[in-house]
Amino acid sequence: MADLFDAYPSGAAWDEMIDAVDGPRPSYRHVHAALAQQTTADLRTRADALARSYLAQGVTFDFAGEERPFPLDVVPRVIAGHEWDHVAPGVAQRVRALEAFLADVYGPQKAVADGVVPRGLIVSSTHFHRAARGIQPPNGVRVHVSGIDLVRDAAGEFRVLEDNVRVPSGVSYVLSNRRAMAQTFPELFATLRIRPVQDYPRRLLAALTAAAPAGVDDPTVVVLTPGVYNSAYFEHALLARTMGVELVEGRDLFCAGGRVWMRTTQGRRRVDVIYRRVDDDYLDPVAFRSDSALGSPGIMTCARAGNVTIANAVGNGVADDKLVYTYVPDLIRYYLGEEPVIPNVDTWRLEEPDALAEVLDRLDELVVKPVDGSGGKGLVVGPAASRAELAELRDRLRADPRGWIAQPVVQLSTVPTLVEDGLRPRHVDLRPFAVNDGDQVWVLPGGLTRVALPEGQLVVNSSQGGGSKDTWVLGASTPHRATRSDAPVGPRAVPVDQAVPIDANPNDAAPQAEQQQQMAATDDGGARC
Repeated sequence: MADLFDAYPSGAAWDEMIDAVDGPRPSYRHVHAALAQQTTADLRTRADALARSYLAQGVTFDFAGEERPFPLDVVPRVIAGHEWDHVAPGVAQRVRALEAFLADVYGPQKAVADGVVPRGLIVSSTHFHRAARGIQPPNGVRVHVSGIDLVRDAAGEFRVLEDNVRVPSGVSYVLSNRRAMAQTFPELFATLRIRPVQDYPRRLLAALTAAAPAGVDDPTVVVLTPGVYNSAYFEHALLARTMGVELVEGRDLFCAGGRVWMRTTQGRRRVDVIYRRVDDDYLDPVAFRSDSALGSPGIMTCARAGNVTIANAVGNGVADDKLVYTYVPDLIRYYLGEEPVIPNVDTWRLEEPDALAEVLDRLDELVVKPVDGSGGKGLVVGPAASRAELAELRDRLRADPRGWIAQPVVQLSTVPTLVEDGLRPRHVDLRPFAVNDGDQVWVLPGGLTRVALPEGQLVVNSSQGGGSKDTWVLGASTPHRATRSDAPVGPRAVPVDQAVPIDANPNDAAPQAEQQQQMAATDDGGARC
């Protein structure tokens, strides 16, 4: 039979499975051998079974007005154990530095006084909220959950592409992808030592429980969702179900006596920790948008009083600002006294006149991004842009240099992916998820691999036609000391394999303005307090 890899091309990017000279890389040898024993038809049969399974479960997304099963590629992405044992500490280091930065931003601002970052960088950030200043989290954690996006460059080195510490989404794909792939390739799971991912809900609940206000021994944790119209609603439902906690909307909560309460059929019940999936602007109509129907009035007052914990903390978005991203290596050195384990992608700060001049001169060679963009929106890839697009972009950069950064075009690493022409190299990135319980930053082994399905496409977001891969980290986990996250989380937690894991689009920037309009059209705004 014909080898699946007979026509597999070698490109300019670093391929994670196949070295152009030496053939399959050591971490991929078992996977490569298993795939090589199959025909293209065999592989498509398994891929079709995956798609049918996702469609039956409702794991779909809207693409160009059509509801499709979210593309899970049948070929996994494999990361060697020793590579992950470099990545995980690097992600944890990044989270610890961002935690220190956020505590400083909303506190003494020593980094500003010491000249590490300019004050204007902070106060000009769209997501810097003065309403969050002075709020002290009970256990000092603001970034309970983070998603740090990584890429591998042309040399195969991991680099940080961006930070997500507001309401990072996509972990439902990690859980559902693993369950589906274990059913599709049981022989590989029997052969390889693949680090498990099903511990995530337990770890998350332990971290949320540890963040409860002082003096609360048996905290009530809830997941706050914008509602069923939100693109990530089923992720919210999955996490609530697997943690064994209530899924609530803003109308289910009210504030009284300086505390947050939940309406139940048995009466009101005090809420101690809110894992919110509602953006800052919509969380509290008293503190932010007065027309919001997605949050609950007074939540910020209760948080300031120390009677409820909001996870992730309000105002974290200043650390997601892509201009702040350029300072993170310096922040790691300043707060932690360490050198960054994982480097950034080289980046120009366009508010610096010399950098702006160079970027304007080389605009057709670079990638330009809005500092508060997400999901690939607003991004311009210079080599693929028309003259008219570049001319318009030049005007926008001159008018608002603070609003943009520029980076070289990184040839993201590739992994063999099943497309119409068979197995072909397609570009990937990686979003490892980290959970911070105040004692330890635990990094989920693997995370979400997103793959750009169109040939040559470097934007991996599903809104641009991308899909995902199950990410396999090989080898036993590195031993670590016992922490609170290793404690039982109670009898209500539900195993992941009993849940229906769905997430319409983890790459959306939380389109809650649209959700707000839909809520207003179907309900006159929900309960008010």
